[in-house]
Amino acid sequence: MIIVIYCLDRLDVKVVAPSRTRRSFASACANSPLPWGRVTRPCSATPYCCSRRHLRHRPAFGRGAGAGLHLRQEFARVLGFSPNYRFKSLRHALGTLLERSAENSINLRSFTPENPQSREFIYGIKSLEEAVGAAERLGSEGLYVIANETVDIHDGGVSGVLMGDTVEFAPDDTPRGVEKPGVASLPRHWGLSILGTVYRFAPDLDVPRKSRLEFSIHPKPRGWRNSHTLGWEYAESDQTDLMPKVTWPNRFSRMIGDKVFGLLIAHSIGLPVPHTMVVNRRVAPFAFGRPTGSDEVWLRTSPTEQIPGKFTTRKGWADPFRILQNEDPDGTAIASVLCQSAIRASHSGAAIVTADGTLTIEGTSGEGEAFMKGEAGPERLPDNVVAAVDELNRRATASLGPVRFEWVYDGHSVWIVQLHRGATQSTAAVLVPGNAEHWVHFDVSAGLEELRFTVSPLDPGAGLILRGDVGLTSHVADVIRRAGVPAKIGGG
Repeated sequence: MIIVIYCLDRLDVKVVAPSRTRRSFASACANSPLPWGRVTRPCSATPYCCSRRHLRHRPAFGRGAGAGLHLRQEFARVLGFSPNYRFKSLRHALGTLLERSAENSINLRSFTPENPQSREFIYGIKSLEEAVGAAERLGSEGLYVIANETVDIHDGGVSGVLMGDTVEFAPDDTPRGVEKPGVASLPRHWGLSILGTVYRFAPDLDVPRKSRLEFSIHPKPRGWRNSHTLGWEYAESDQTDLMPKVTWPNRFSRMIGDKVFGLLIAHSIGLPVPHTMVVNRRVAPFAFGRPTGSDEVWLRTSPTEQIPGKFTTRKGWADPFRILQNEDPDGTAIASVLCQSAIRASHSGAAIVTADGTLTIEGTSGEGEAFMKGEAGPERLPDNVVAAVDELNRRATASLGPVRFEWVYDGHSVWIVQLHRGATQSTAAVLVPGNAEHWVHFDVSAGLEELRFTVSPLDPGAGLILRGDVGLTSHVADVIRRAGVPAKIGGG
């Protein structure tokens, strides 16, 4: 079995392999299509390793805790040292890694030559005694060990796994984070497109589809090769039929903002999104979308999760940092502020799929803010507008299944200005199905904030009866659907 491990950290030292494994590995890397093969072969960026097995042409540099155990250095890439520099001892090598690490911290990863999938993984070791003891213990268990610099996982980057045509990732975690709920799970080409847009460089992840790669991506170059993309673990794999579960909110969408993530999905699948500049709290500003032909802009907030109509949306420029300070001083609700090219709106509105699978398109002439906030009811839309929105929905549905979106029609084309996945439970007369012990009447003309104030304290047995002109696709309906309160339009 060929073991291919890429650990592209600044301070790397690597494991011992049996000579036949090393030869086959070297041969594989010499002909590897992997992007790193052209820079380092074999396994040039793998850290430090130890094993029960001995390479006859390599002198041991110490005895471990296990009887007859010799820990041997096989490979090294350490900042300030020549490639494969021979350290005097395990203590010398691990001490150098700790000393040269930006965080004065290292990780230990272990595996067997028969299976490149990691076994025990020890993160964030800051003590030399702990590092040496752990390496000797793992070696005494017959495991190969890799020691590498700890990489800051809270730097605004992401870690994840690329396998077949699926990529999964999340911020603030190691690649093992894909084993936890809330990862972004996307088709390979969507995911790489989104990561390239957000971080403003193409991730160095051009690996064969019949493979599994654990990786991390960082805003600042890291590692021995000063790269934005670090490989943690690589193996060949025949599991290429994995299907991503495209859903949000997820941990990545919460970092960049729910609205931003939805628009990036739309942009990635080729739907028309107006040119958008994103000012995010954790990553440098980035942009995507198409020119609209207008010199005006809209400023929109992007909360971590959808909170319909609560935060600023305004035409014209305003200080985004003042908006963040005034509306979210503790930095937990709003992830980003968007400066978006305006669209010369002939008609605007939203579309949802109702409980019976029917597409409902609503809107108004001109800009649609008043309609979305429930301050104006929907108007009858021209047939050509309805047809254009229906076609846009068909394109989105082909890639995503049922969707909900806000749209603007400029007289020629329909633009997406917000996108979510999934149908709703709503019908023409019922926003949220369900029985209630008693019903509370609410006049939608009171506005969104009054609606939030009314919905929040309702007891579990209460439902809403809405009075006024309510759009099924408006923010009024969104607020009630998100609250999950049984709600009817009119009636008793």
